Amino acid sequence: MKQISINGTARTDLGKKATKEIRKNGNVPCVIYGEKKDEKGAPVAIHFSVSEKEINKLIYTPHIYLVDINIDGEDHKAVLKEVQFHPVKDNVLHVDFYEVHAEKPIVMGVPVQAKGLAEGVRAGGRLMMMVRKLNVRALYDQIPEKLYVDVTSLHLGKTIKAGDLHYEGLEMVTPKEVIVCAVKMTRAAMGAAAAAAAAAE
Repeated sequence: MKQISINGTARTDLGKKATKEIRKNGNVPCVIYGEKKDEKGAPVAIHFSVSEKEINKLIYTPHIYLVDINIDGEDHKAVLKEVQFHPVKDNVLHVDFYEVHAEKPIVMGVPVQAKGLAEGVRAGGRLMMMVRKLNVRALYDQIPEKLYVDVTSLHLGKTIKAGDLHYEGLEMVTPKEVIVCAVKMTRAAMGAAAAAAAAAE
């Protein structure tokens, strides 16, 4: 997994007016959730803000990152959990992080990429990637940047499901029945098949 560093400033005023002022100044409100809990057992959140420019480096990329966050001199290792975008302008409104530790597994979505030329594609079909990411559980330093799916033996009309995939050191969290990729029959392939059948008759 790639690493990236960002610098944040702790927030003390969490009201709407203060949040609006943060965004007005080109910053994004953020929260880190970790293992610390208050006296009622609720997770203790660390509120801070980061410049929009730094957050964009993390969000607008196909990669996944281990994020080194420095908040007023205090370091935290975290992964991106959720991003809230403006419904019209599409700019980042809020970001949630989850603090990670070397000895505790985490669940993370990892980008999926097909590997090889499917048999079904050779026969005129079209490879369809049905999901962009798969959720896995592992120690953060064992999570790869991508999960490669070998599609070489995938025939026309066939699929590969999450339950068919296995990666060393990773536990698949995505439900087994989720279709990861499939080879669909194209009109050209159907026409060729029909012509072949007619010629055989």
